[in-house]
Amino acid sequence: MPLVDSTYRAPWWLRNGHLATIIPSAFRKIPVAYERERIGTPDNDFLDLDWCATTGNDKVVIVLHGLEGHSYRHYVAGMVNYFARQGWDAVAFNSRSCSGTMNRQLRLYSHADAPDLAVAVAHVVQKGYKRIGLVGFSMGGAIILNYLSKLTSQVPAAVVAAAAVSAPVDVGASACALASRQNSFYRRRFLKKMIARVKRKAAQFPGLLDMTDIDKITTFDEYDRRFTAPLQGYRNPAEFYKDASSLHHLSNIQVPTLLLIALNDPFMPPACYPYEQAQASEHLFLETPRHGGHVGFTATSLADSWAEGRVYRFIDVYC
Repeated sequence: MPLVDSTYRAPWWLRNGHLATIIPSAFRKIPVAYERERIGTPDNDFLDLDWCATTGNDKVVIVLHGLEGHSYRHYVAGMVNYFARQGWDAVAFNSRSCSGTMNRQLRLYSHADAPDLAVAVAHVVQKGYKRIGLVGFSMGGAIILNYLSKLTSQVPAAVVAAAAVSAPVDVGASACALASRQNSFYRRRFLKKMIARVKRKAAQFPGLLDMTDIDKITTFDEYDRRFTAPLQGYRNPAEFYKDASSLHHLSNIQVPTLLLIALNDPFMPPACYPYEQAQASEHLFLETPRHGGHVGFTATSLADSWAEGRVYRFIDVYC
């Protein structure tokens, strides 16, 4: 324990993992109203936080987006709105370079950005919040798991619970899964966006990045070798994948944490389902519904996500 028997039942027309992933991403639209706050980082960079808050509330949820995402993605906006309707304040965390404004330093975002989350959590505590929940999707979930398992001394008592949805605990294994032929659609879309982003970074720092044949990159391994690893200070992709993965550190988690991953998630190989670690943990709750895709979990209609209610109920118990 704790392994959780899931109550999620996908609509009959969304039981294919690819459809469950693609259709909500393409067609679900969630309006949200934010107020932006920019905070500094120790390396003279900044993070943009988008707030949906009221006056006098002492509980807040921090929501983190996935790879090439941002605070207006449907899954982030949906989670923010759901918690707000239940009387919580909510803040969407934008990873570096993902808020619409390129960050200052010669680096981008990554799954290993737990120190940036630590900066944001400390800032939220300073604002007076007594109860903090963390919710992350895909890469954002990986960041949360790294934060809770590797930076335990920096996790304040105000952080009462967390949830990671479709989060890879083994980033290298997930990258290998995305390299498969059946996932070529996602790989091409991610790489197109990632290459466009690194081009903007290269324009910001002329002559410092090797852009030779950048448009010919077709694999994550090549992109990570040329850009992710060196920009994040790693010697090679293997070193980055190791540091970005929480798999071998999950036993350190001391905060009730829900890891929600569908069994038909096309991005997740067997290594990303940490059954043994959850069974040995008092704090990691692993829930693996049969369907849901990657960051899908559509309810009875595209307007609603089952994951929002599930995550809220899990976190609210500890508040």
